[in-house]
Amino acid sequence: MSSNLIGRILFCILLACIIPANAQEYPSKPIKIIVPFPPGGGADIVARIVAEKLSGQLGQGAVVENRSGAGGNIGAEAVFRAEPDGYTLLLTTQGPLVVNKSLYAKLAYDPDAFVPISLVAASQGVLLVNPKVPASSIRELIAYAKAYPDRLNYASQGIGTTAHLAAELFKSMAQVKITHIPYKGTGPALADMLAGQVDMMFSELSAASSYIRAGKLRAIAVGNDKRNPIMPDVPTVSEALPGFVVMTWYGMVAPPATGTAITNRLSAAVANTLKQPDVSKRLLDLSVSGIGSTPAELTQFMKQERERWGQVIRTTGARAD
Repeated sequence: MSSNLIGRILFCILLACIIPANAQEYPSKPIKIIVPFPPGGGADIVARIVAEKLSGQLGQGAVVENRSGAGGNIGAEAVFRAEPDGYTLLLTTQGPLVVNKSLYAKLAYDPDAFVPISLVAASQGVLLVNPKVPASSIRELIAYAKAYPDRLNYASQGIGTTAHLAAELFKSMAQVKITHIPYKGTGPALADMLAGQVDMMFSELSAASSYIRAGKLRAIAVGNDKRNPIMPDVPTVSEALPGFVVMTWYGMVAPPATGTAITNRLSAAVANTLKQPDVSKRLLDLSVSGIGSTPAELTQFMKQERERWGQVIRTTGARAD
């Protein structure tokens, strides 16, 4: 056997030993979780709860960075272009992952190329109105909107967000005309709702529950197919509009080409974090259900959601540009 061949064999053996060692050493520094929306919204709240506890699972801290704008596209693009080393992740609602590809004519990133990590959690949506709106139920709201076309307006966290598409679906099914006012996140939208600048909004219950309890905003209906046990007197939208079901979910993904060993490690860490009783309780207090799926489960779920929201966009004619 030639010395060159021996050298190549030894090199391959050494390489085989090095690769698993490097995978096992991950992570060796803090992880950055980018949320593509401003502080105060559901995605931000979930990300910070998870990040706070991830260090116990990974041996390294996790920090949350908010990069908002363009319906979540700015933050998503930043992660898309990051190194696929597991140190820059995206935690977002469904917009950048499954909606924006159908909503925007062109994106600077490919949502399908992200590497799935975990379906982290899901939150029930709630239809809110400012107390000045003369409607105390979903049917009264529909009747008022039909009697006064375009008098009402609705807020959203931005073009392509769950609030935007939920309201467009509501308008289509109820056959009403309501003006859209997009904001850069849940926080600014709710602030103007509280100030009476906008009339209504589909919001994550996690971000709005304190305002509902204080009587500053009125919960007209919830978006799930069943009533929320926390607010049993608040009906579902589907009780007035059969078939209407909208929820907000939060997924974690990594840049394209991130390795399986890294994503599996992160997925397991997220799942174990969500199983901790204090984490589960904090989320449930906000009407958020922790899930912690596998990467394969998130892949299948996103495929289904992409088809569902694509159909909604085509039916309603919603566009971002």
